[in-house]
Amino acid sequence: MKEEKKIYTKTGDKGMTSLLGGTRVKKFHERIEAYGTVDELNSYIGLISDQEIEHQYKKKLKEIQDRLFSIESMLASEKKEVLKRLPCIKLSDITLLENEIDKMNESLPKLTAFILPGGHTIVSYCHIARCVCRRAERLVILLSENNEIDELLIKYLNRLSDYLFVLARKISKNLGIEDNIWIARSCED
Repeated sequence: MKEEKKIYTKTGDKGMTSLLGGTRVKKFHERIEAYGTVDELNSYIGLISDQEIEHQYKKKLKEIQDRLFSIESMLASEKKEVLKRLPCIKLSDITLLENEIDKMNESLPKLTAFILPGGHTIVSYCHIARCVCRRAERLVILLSENNEIDELLIKYLNRLSDYLFVLARKISKNLGIEDNIWIARSCED
């Protein structure tokens, strides 16, 4: 009988973990921060998908989660021989996000002001995911300063944050909720 593999290994108990390929690093290493934040984003995408939203959005979000796992894998390795065996991000993945953004934007009112997050829980989840996506993007850019990182990862995260913003607006519209416009307070009073 095959012994079940345990979820805990105890190899990280002293603050170290392994990258794909075996390199041991501190748990606060810039690679861990980058792919850990992408993993956090993936969890928020799952939370959005678990809400009462249209099936078409759930389907796209599932595909996005798949791409995010690919990004996590790519960020978790610094060895080219390991990277060759991993799933990748393609230009078509970015184009898909752009096409979805354009399609949703067709039915939205023109954006003329900044929008405050809120109005409905689902919309707020989209904005939280957007913010986490921007943080992930910043961390991947930081990682790329001293490491070779596929530029498509940065482009994908950049476009994904745009997608999440437009998705928030589209869900608001579908729910009959107006954009929560920011009205800047004058400091002249």
